[in-house]
Amino acid sequence: MRTKAAVLREAPGEWAVEELELDGPGVGEVLVEMVASGLCHSDDHISAGDTQVGHLPLVGGHEGAGIVRELGPGVHGLEVGDHILTSFVPGCGECRWCAMGMQGLCNNGAMLLQGKQLDGTFRMRDDSGTDVGTMCLLGTFSQWQVFDQKSCVKIAKDVPLEVACLVSCGVQTGFGSATTAGDVQAGDVVLVAGVGGVGMNAVQGASLRGAAHVLAVDPVEDKRKWALQFGATESFESIAAASDRLSEVTGGQGADVAILTAGIVRNELIGAAYQAVRKAGTLVVTGLGPDSEDAPIPGLNAFGLAMWQKRIQGALYGMKSPREAMPMLLDLYRSGRLKLDELVTRVYSLDEINIAYDDMRNGRNIRGVIHFSK
Repeated sequence: MRTKAAVLREAPGEWAVEELELDGPGVGEVLVEMVASGLCHSDDHISAGDTQVGHLPLVGGHEGAGIVRELGPGVHGLEVGDHILTSFVPGCGECRWCAMGMQGLCNNGAMLLQGKQLDGTFRMRDDSGTDVGTMCLLGTFSQWQVFDQKSCVKIAKDVPLEVACLVSCGVQTGFGSATTAGDVQAGDVVLVAGVGGVGMNAVQGASLRGAAHVLAVDPVEDKRKWALQFGATESFESIAAASDRLSEVTGGQGADVAILTAGIVRNELIGAAYQAVRKAGTLVVTGLGPDSEDAPIPGLNAFGLAMWQKRIQGALYGMKSPREAMPMLLDLYRSGRLKLDELVTRVYSLDEINIAYDDMRNGRNIRGVIHFSK
């Protein structure tokens, strides 16, 4: 069948909206009519050339929601008409990590940036016959898409998909960065650096955990204001600007937990956040930086790391299995405790994807969403 999709042909480069040929679902696969896709910074890292992929051209997008329209042979647990969210790590359920309840670290994650499907082939081609890859085995910037059932999480039909799609990546990643990776406790002082589509949910997670102070840091004034609506107790333009207040509320000790969710995390930011954490505190690194950066981290050395017992914790997908986290987050939304509607700053058509990413880079959005009916 034919589908319209946003394709990246070179990096650095812009997205080009094209018509592609899409295969029908094979064994264990489903055909999904996409309803909405969030615009995550990870896809922008690829178009900017900061993150390298194994195959171009590539259809972007991994934060998606849609409706199952056709089943391939051997599909179980899904039916035509089901509403699904996409999991950018397709959990196999069999490897060591899945067996330990760590689906986000499934060995299938090795394929995320290769462009190919799990069987090493492609499902999309352009009019010249060239294979077109997909981001994270998904490619949610497409009107129609074929997914492996391992990449689909069935959800109830009572949550609008243009809102639910955010749980596929940004909400789960940010929320879990606070609640699981940072293990924020009641009364903690938490510093969140970067309050966009991921960081705003770290703020929500820390607030729901009962943090006494949540200090939001972002150079964009609007984001600092928005953070106060999501549970931040105060906001600052930089970690340096927050230092006096942080010292005041901790008696000079430093934050219990610092979470780095900036769109681009460079080593200077890691160093500043590390210095801002108290003894035996935790620094959570969630945001991505250029994969070529290997410069030293300012202020980090073995003596201080050992003697102060600080912990630096990487966090992928909020350190929760998607099949556990997504329904839980939607339950919090239904109960009015988790803000999702408020995260959507603007809805775009697929043809407006480059405008949408320009808005993201210029700090105009918490989260932009592509709605395929627009």
